Amino acid sequence: MHRCSWVEGKPDFYIAYHDQVWGNPCHNDHDLFKWLLLEMFHTGLSWQLVLSKEANFRQAFDNYDYQAISQYDVTKLEELCDNPKIIRNRRKIESAVLNAQAFLKVQADYGSFDRFIWSFSRKKVVKRQTGTPVPKRTPLSDQVTQALKKYGFKQIGSVTIYSYLQAIGVVNDHDLACDFR
Repeated sequence: MHRCSWVEGKPDFYIAYHDQVWGNPCHNDHDLFKWLLLEMFHTGLSWQLVLSKEANFRQAFDNYDYQAISQYDVTKLEELCDNPKIIRNRRKIESAVLNAQAFLKVQADYGSFDRFIWSFSRKKVVKRQTGTPVPKRTPLSDQVTQALKKYGFKQIGSVTIYSYLQAIGVVNDHDLACDFR
């Protein structure tokens, strides 16, 4: 099978992410939060590093239960900051709590985060056109970022959100010859 060139030589967990997640439409709020949290921790770091710690993040962040995360107190934040198995950036850890709270606000307004996030693409996957390079950000990611910030999301920017839109399948940037496109 042909895969995107960027996944060549990567570890099995990275290849599995490419094959099973990246570019595939996701409509489950739990998974939508999971990928948003991981993308937020990805900012300034390699995606391979973040993916290699995914199981540790799952355990540390209560299986990505955004309702539980939204209630984290100072004791839990300190526990996370002392956890050597995850990325121990205090601002990102604190932002995970704020983002869980903002996620719940979006759900309250839209009925689900899925309805909110997919409303930007009108329920249709945005595919890269033949011969165009993979962008770092787009007007779509700019628009989504601004909407998320209005809800109080932190530690996100247009580049991070573009990666998120790729992760959840709103955007499909697989190489044109990739069998997973």
